[in-house]
Parts: sequence; C-alpha cells; structure tokens
Amino acid sequence: MKLIKLFAVLLILVFASSSFAQGSSQGVAPTEQQLEQFKKLPKSQQKALAEKYGISLDALGFSIDGESSDDQGNKKEPSSILPRDLDKKDSEELTDEEKFKPKEEEIKPFGYELFSGEPTTFAPSENALVPNTYMVGPGDTFSINLYGKESFSGEVIVDREGRLAIDKLQPVNVAGMQYNEVVELIKQKVEQEMIGVKAFVSMGETRTIRVMVLGEAYKPGAYTIPSLSSITHALFVSGGLSEIGSLRNIQLKRAGKTVQTLDLYDLLIKGDSSDDVILKPGDVVFIPPVGKQVTISGEVRRAAIFELKGSESLDEVIAMAGGLKAEAYPQKTVIERFTGNSSKTILQLDLTKDKSYRPKNGDTIKVPASSDELDNAVTLLGAVTYPGNYSWQQGDKVSRLFTSIKSDLLPTADYDYGLVVREVNQKGDIEIHQFSPLEASKQNTESDIELQPRDIIVIFSRFQTKEEEEIALKTLALTKEQLELRERIKLWDKYEEKQFYEFIDLGGSLEKELAEQLAEEESKKITNITDFLNSEEKELKESDYAVFSREKLLKPIIAKLNQQSTYTSQVKMFGIRGEVRFSGVYPLPTNATVKEAVLAAGGLKESTFLDKAEITRYDNSNKSSLNHVTVDLNKALANETSDEFVIQSKDSISIYPIPNWQKDLQIEIVGEVRFPGVYSIRKGEDLTSVLERAGGFTEFSYPQGAIFTRESIRFQEQQQLNKLSEDLRRDIATKSFNSSITDSSLSYKDMDSLITDLAKVKAVGRLVIDLPAIEQGTEHLPLQDKDILYIPTKSNSISVVGEVNFATSHIYNAGLSLDDYINRSGGFKQRADEDRIYIIKASGLVKVPNQSSWFASNEVDELSPGDTIVVPLDTEHVDNLTLWSTATQILYQMGVALAAISSL
Repeated sequence: MKLIKLFAVLLILVFASSSFAQGSSQGVAPTEQQLEQFKKLPKSQQKALAEKYGISLDALGFSIDGESSDDQGNKKEPSSILPRDLDKKDSEELTDEEKFKPKEEEIKPFGYELFSGEPTTFAPSENALVPNTYMVGPGDTFSINLYGKESFSGEVIVDREGRLAIDKLQPVNVAGMQYNEVVELIKQKVEQEMIGVKAFVSMGETRTIRVMVLGEAYKPGAYTIPSLSSITHALFVSGGLSEIGSLRNIQLKRAGKTVQTLDLYDLLIKGDSSDDVILKPGDVVFIPPVGKQVTISGEVRRAAIFELKGSESLDEVIAMAGGLKAEAYPQKTVIERFTGNSSKTILQLDLTKDKSYRPKNGDTIKVPASSDELDNAVTLLGAVTYPGNYSWQQGDKVSRLFTSIKSDLLPTADYDYGLVVREVNQKGDIEIHQFSPLEASKQNTESDIELQPRDIIVIFSRFQTKEEEEIALKTLALTKEQLELRERIKLWDKYEEKQFYEFIDLGGSLEKELAEQLAEEESKKITNITDFLNSEEKELKESDYAVFSREKLLKPIIAKLNQQSTYTSQVKMFGIRGEVRFSGVYPLPTNATVKEAVLAAGGLKESTFLDKAEITRYDNSNKSSLNHVTVDLNKALANETSDEFVIQSKDSISIYPIPNWQKDLQIEIVGEVRFPGVYSIRKGEDLTSVLERAGGFTEFSYPQGAIFTRESIRFQEQQQLNKLSEDLRRDIATKSFNSSITDSSLSYKDMDSLITDLAKVKAVGRLVIDLPAIEQGTEHLPLQDKDILYIPTKSNSISVVGEVNFATSHIYNAGLSLDDYINRSGGFKQRADEDRIYIIKASGLVKVPNQSSWFASNEVDELSPGDTIVVPLDTEHVDNLTLWSTATQILYQMGVALAAISSL
C-alpha cells in the first residue's frame, strides 16, 4: 500500500511500477517504456521501489547515488547532488503537541540556503564565452573553418600529448598556452603553410578537470567538473557547506599552497565575484569550520546568524542584515551575551548614540519595533465617508472633521448621536463624551467638543438592523459614488473594528472574544439589577445587525468600561427602556443628562408620555437599596439645567407610553359576509359592531360553523403542545427500562419518531364561539389585535372518522341517528372504543352522546350539518393471543403453587 500512496497522483505509474516489479521478479527484462517511466520518478522513490521489489539499480543502469549510465555503461556526471530534503523521511508524523504549539520565528545562518543541495543549473554552459586567458590543455576541442582556395570545416581535439593536429598542417604543441595565443598560432600556420587560405578558429567543447572539495563540505570528495568552473561551482557540486562550514574563509589550495581566499559575504551581500577564480586540475577547495557568529533579529530587513571575520562593528553587522526597518526603535536595542560562567548577561544600547559596542561570539542582538500608537492624531470611525486617522493640532474641535454633514457622513448616519472615546491615564482607561454631529457641524456649539491626541470619534447608524437599513436606502436617490460606498462598508467594518479593539487594548482575537463575553455577562447583570429589559428578548443574530449599529459599535466600548471598573470607580454605564427606539445599555458620558440618554437610545417614539418618566438609581449611602426618581420629560428635553436631570452610573431610565395608547389594531373577517377584509378596531371593541360594519352575513353563510382564531390562544396552545411532547418523551424514556408482556411492540426509536412528529404540529388558536348569539347581541366578545374570523358556506354533510372500517362523509339526513352514520361507514373496527364516541360540532364544541341508560336513545337533534363523529382507539385493547398467553401463565403459576401446597 505504500507504493500506492507514493503514486496516488500519477496512477499510470502505479500500474507501470507493479508490472515492472513482476517482470523483474520473473526474470523478464523491463520494457523501454517502463524504464522511461521509472527514470521520471524522484531518486528517493526509485531507491524505495527497488528495495521493495529486490531490484538492483546498477543492473538497470542506475546508481544508488542518482547517477545514470549511458548505453555504453559510462556513468554520466550529475549537474548537482541529490537535494538534502530527500535524505529525510518523505513524511513525518507530527505529535499533537507539535501541531498546536505556536511556531516561533526561526533564525537561520545567513547564506547557507544558497548551497542547500537543491538541484541547480549553475554549471557553466558549453556555449559560454571563453576568456582569452583560458589555459588550453588535453581534451579541449577547437572548431576550425578554412576558406579561400580550399574550404574545410571540422573540430580538432588536443591530444594527451598536448598537440593539435590539423589536416594538411604540421602538428603543433598548444598545451599550457592561453586561448588567444592558440587562436593566433593556428591562423598564422594556415596562412604560412596554405597559401590563399584563411582560418576562423573558435572554442568547441572544453575539457573536464578533477578537483577536490574538502573540509566542512556537505559531501566532501573528488569531483569532475567543467574546466571553466570556479570555486562556487565546486561548492554547488559538492552540495554546499555543512552546518558548521565557514562562508567567509573558503580557501583554494594549489600544490599545497593557499592561492586564493573567498569570502562569500562579498558575493552574497555586495555582488563582488572578483575572488571567485577559475579552478585548475588538481585544485583543492578547502572549507574550514565557521568562526565567530552573532545573531541579529527584530526590526532588521534580514534577520539571521552572521559570521564575523574580524572585529566588525555593530554598524557593519546591521549592514549585513540589510539595515534597519522603518519601524525599528534602535534606542532600546537589547543584546544577550554569554558571560562564560554558565549564564547570560543583558546589555541595553542606544544604537543612535553608543558606538563603542563590539560584537562578540554568541551575541544575540534584538532590535525592537516602535510602538503603533499614534502621536498627535485622532481616529474617525463608523458611518462616515472617509474613516481613518487625521492629524491633530492644539485647539482642534469635532467640527474640523465634518466640513459638510452631507458629504462627510453616510446616508444612514445618525446626526444626533456620536461619541468621543478618550484615554484619561497611562493605564489606558477611557472616558466618553457625547455630541451631536449635526450640532457640531454648526461650530461653536456645546456639541463641538475640543479634541485631544489619540481621541477616537465614533459615528453610528440610525438603524439597528441590516434589513431596516436596506429598506431605507432603497427609498433614497443615491448617486453612483454613494452606491460604491455601500459596497465598501463591509471592508470598513473589519478595519474599524480592529482599530478600535487595538485602541482599548483588546487587539488579540482571544482577548476580543473574552471581552465580548464579559460585556454580555455584565449587561445581563445590569439588566437583572435594574430590571429594564425583561420585556424584550433579543432574537437577532450578530450577522443581522447593521455594520455601524449601536449593537456592534458599542460592544467594545462597554467591554472596556466593564474592564476598568473597580470598587472605587463604578462602571460608567446606564440603561434605558420603554418608548425609545433602541432600548439597551449605553456608556455613560461625562455630565450626562436625561436628554443625552434619550438621544443615545435613538430618540422618543410617538407614543411617549412626556409628563412622567422614572429613573431607578442605587442609593449612594446604601448600595443594596434602590431609589425611584420621577422626572418631567418636557423639562428634561427643554435644555433646562437641573440636578434632577443628571444621570449617574448604573441608572435605569423607564420611558412610559401614553395611557391607553394603542397602535393600529386590526382583525380579519373572511368568508360569507358582505364585505370581507381587514378592519381596524379600537381597544376593547366588540365583534358585534365589526360584523355590522362588514354588512352582516350573506344568504349562503353558516354562522354555526364559524371559526374564530386568536394569536394569544395559539401561543398558549403551542406551549401546551410542546409541554405534552416533552412529558411523553420523559414517560417513554422511563418506561423503556421496564419490560412487560403487555408493553407496546414499538421500539423507543419508533416512539421517539412519533413524538417528534407530534412536536411539529402547529397550534391553531381556535376559540369556540356562538356566532349567531354574538351577532344578535346576546353574547359579547371583545376583540384583540390579529384576531381572524372565518364564516363558512352552508354545509350539508356529516363526517365519520376514527376506528371505523371506512372513514368518510355522508349527506346529512335529519332522520338518521349516530349509529346509522357509523353503520353506513362500515361499522366499528376491532380496536374501536365504543363507549367513548364523541361529536365535534361545526362550531368547534365537543359533545358526548347520552348513552347512560336503557331509556336514552341517540337523539336525532344531537347531530347537525357540518358535525364530525369521532370513534377513538381503545388504548387498553388486548389481542386474543396476548390475553390467552397471560391467562396460561397465570394458570400455570397457580398449578405450581397448588402442587407445592399439596406436597406439604
């Protein structure tokens, strides 16, 4: 199965490999096509496949080191050694601890990844320009073209004796000569020995040379490389340097002497390749161990471990790291240094001033980042056209941010409610200032608050849900730019939320989540204390709220206020409920009054009773007691300055509706009335008057069968149905632990399915009424909002349902009794409960026939058109087999008991 896993992506190779293995095991040579497919596999997979099936790679012309052979059996030199990653396992299983452990930034030695042993095309091209100083030797090839009296074109190879033999010319010794000298020599000989003929000479294929790469090479040894190769090419061919090899002191030894030293930092950092000289046969490239090293991390462009060559300064080390980033704060640079006594010491430097520091072996230099805090700036968030950071100067006010209230705010913005969130101390505690964007834009007003550095100005939407916002925007004549602006609101939402959470020190995702939970819990606590939101249950999901709604934008502010409250500093929040647009918990601004509280809640509704409102407040002397303060909203909203209108921490404001205020109450009349439809009613209006307004019944109406439904009754019935299904489920679960021969054959799963179906039944909310009596005025029915009355057409049938052989409807006949209708439906079934038959009247009334005596009869007047006869199921019915089985067991037990008694 391992083979299948290896080649799941290339299915054709699976079958090819399988057949290849079978052919080899049976002594049959693999086909050429199979060999080609095998060659395309990575070297590690070739080796694993060969080991699995016992195949010798050498016998197939492949070496384990990844070298392939040609048709004559000569090994081909690879352009590079195998990648180092193939020496490791193809896949390593990570433990759970490793999977979930946070990954730290790994600082690696600089430059080693360039020689990591990956396949490379660094080998010099055969078509590369040969330098004039190139030393010609045995094996080099020259391309010679003769033209003039005679023409000749061919390639001539320098033989082992170093001679170059050209047809019709005397051989000449060229070994050890430079390339340009050989070219001139050939031209001269052609002109001298072949009159009228000239030559064009160029270099063909160059020879290969044998060099050794020793020391801290990844794979030290002897390598055959092109004669144009340099020191770096030898490094590539050997797989690069080991983990302890030096990049700054690579030595080229020739005849036992060091003729060149290569500092790879010059090549990697400065691009200087002047020391990367061409190799000669027999050269040795020696890599000594790495010297002193320092680590530099933090806000530098190239964090890495660097090797020191001498006494480099700190500026030189930073230059190796690419320099400092723009956000670096070098004044607080930290250096960790080994002291030599099994411990470390910490040095703190100001890199802009201290130049005396000299890096030592093992030093770790950490350059910190500057703070993201804004200096002399304010931030504008929310339902604004241009959110973001703005410069601040002494004396700036809110009005500076709103040159035009129409163009600078979104169409959905609330012109009466905005907040300034301001830091008040080094701990990051905040205070809230409330203002009206509309009033602030007029300048020099009380709402035109003077700004401080790092203030955040928040503008809210005047809508709470996305649905309300969309409906409102559809009615507006928006320009193309405003429509594009709406599409960008979603992106602003994410940006602004991040900005604000960072401002109040809730930037992390975990801290943010905890803060939201804290805000929610604290809101619930305040709700329970003040009891001002019990009448409303939030059913909206988080995604249903508008982007800049109070619900979304106030959540982090409330979280921060809860977080900073202590026993000496009360939480700066208040609650408001009742006849306002957005009941809830709000941050308490400085010098807040009832008027600011009303504006924060979106303003008053039409139904507000202005003569009286109530503030529930904690007693300052006794925190466990509450006081109730009555205020006059007319005065509170008239800008009157009085202490009675000032609100305090954790105040709960109740705004009451006008007594007997009612909304548009409506009922619907459907069916056989002269004017069916929806009717507006006054509170407590009787159904009799509405029937008169509807024109009364038509000649086809059947008032006795009227159906009247009420929303409050439907709600109560639904609760009862839900409770019934839960009770049944609990009873079945209890009885499932008991076994009896008389128990139902249904499994618990089947019963649970039945109860689930029962729970899906929707209540109707029908109220049984006597409509003819109501219409005549002898009975009265006060109406409620959303009542529905259905008057059916005259019916002339009787329905029979339940445990009868054929449930159906019959034409009403005044002379037929209840038994007659049942007989016409085929009579009772075996499991019918004949003693519990009941009649559902057309009006919804349930009636049980009188069958209690010999003299009672099925009176004909018990039935009327539209009635339904119900024959219920006998739930206590026992079939004959079960009955006889039970009786037999009882008789058997009695016989055993009698036998036992008789033996005494």
